[in-house]
Amino acid sequence: MSGGTSVAKKNDDVVIGPTGRPYNGFATPAKLERHGPARIIALCNQKGGVGKTTTSINLAASLAEYGRKVLAVDFDPQGALSAGLGINTHDMTTIYDLMLDTKRDAHDAIVHTHVEGLDVMPANIDLSAAEVHLVNEVAREMILARVLSKVVKEYDVILIDCQPSLGLLTVNALTAAHGVLIPLECEFFALRGVALLIETIEKVQDRLNPTLELDGLLATMYDPRTLHSREVLERIVDTFGEKVFETVIGRTVKFPDASVSGVPIIEYAPQHPAAQAYLRLARELVDRGAVA
Repeated sequence: MSGGTSVAKKNDDVVIGPTGRPYNGFATPAKLERHGPARIIALCNQKGGVGKTTTSINLAASLAEYGRKVLAVDFDPQGALSAGLGINTHDMTTIYDLMLDTKRDAHDAIVHTHVEGLDVMPANIDLSAAEVHLVNEVAREMILARVLSKVVKEYDVILIDCQPSLGLLTVNALTAAHGVLIPLECEFFALRGVALLIETIEKVQDRLNPTLELDGLLATMYDPRTLHSREVLERIVDTFGEKVFETVIGRTVKFPDASVSGVPIIEYAPQHPAAQAYLRLARELVDRGAVA
């Protein structure tokens, strides 16, 4: 299957993208003269397998490609983001250690990747015990925010790869974040849980983090050859309008191949349409003002 997205010409000069809107290329962002403080973006969806980790890895690498200093926070006990960037999390300081001891130096858990400008706070299976250990803590929803406050001035963007649930870890991520990006698979059942996720975001806005914004929904695993995929994308756009990113991520086997190699797709297959799509998403985020 192809990682690209189909576009159709309308008249002679306007290109219509898969979301039904004019297909803009978005200008390459200018280099930043200084770095920080970071805008924190949580990538959330309680449904698994929708492309959260794939998006976290490749968006982070794409933003770094454009000169942004990026910290990717692996906030899923499965540790897929860490593994996808070739990080062995055995016997190393992780985000879990920082949450248990917020006085610990957050830099202890920062790993510099081979991608220039991209650092990672890794996670492993230990993080699965966090909800049990933190349930009786005072201001337990604010713990990740306290951890990230120690490094926020050093980066331009911090991306939090959330686990597929709406539990305490995800609430921590939403409380720490300035914005939310929702990867959404172009498949009918993926639509069913979005209302519950939006409700959770609104509760966090109301009770914990009034400045939290929905940055947008990213359609993933799109296959323009199937009627079902096209209909689901149309329904997403009908429901959420301009909140749906113009960039659409196609379905391709290149993503798992890149993950096995421990590198982002823009490094594994830089000319592949999927790699170009994530670079375009990075430009769109800058164009929308979600990233400096």
